Amino acid sequence: MNLANKLTIARILLVPVFMIFMLNKIPYGVEIAAAIFILAAITDTLDGYIARKKNQITNFGKFMDPLADKLLVSAALVSLVQMGRLSAWVVVIIISREFTISILRAVAAAEGVVIAASWWGKAKTITQIVAIIFVIINNFPFHYINFPFSDIMMGIAVIITIVSGVDYLRINKHILKY
Repeated sequence: MNLANKLTIARILLVPVFMIFMLNKIPYGVEIAAAIFILAAITDTLDGYIARKKNQITNFGKFMDPLADKLLVSAALVSLVQMGRLSAWVVVIIISREFTISILRAVAAAEGVVIAASWWGKAKTITQIVAIIFVIINNFPFHYINFPFSDIMMGIAVIITIVSGVDYLRINKHILKY
């Protein structure tokens, strides 16, 4: 169990803690949840960097890192729907893309093929995280000037989510044997 894998496990363990603060009426709970989400997102960047820099890439990390990302993002999106801050259709699009690409990766893995994260996949993750943070913090600091930055960012995240999903399917269509 190397440091990168420990960070991935920590990110998974932060998901229920994030949800406790996000969904319960705890003083400053949403602010604490935002900090937890940001910390968890940082561990996503760190674990990959550490694994590559120290040549500690493992099969466990290849499987669990994307799963940890999906759990964190899905938990945040579902929490935001429950709080009435996000439309359910946004969550359905994002989670549907995640299921689809996860299934594609599983089929590829069964054939001995590893589908690496693409540029679009990385852009998708970054835009989703930024959009989620702005929705969690209720568009701060832009809410004072009535600028819908969080809505714009979420729109961009949805578009990039769709584009990245289509790109993965297009590039890897040979894996899907009809």
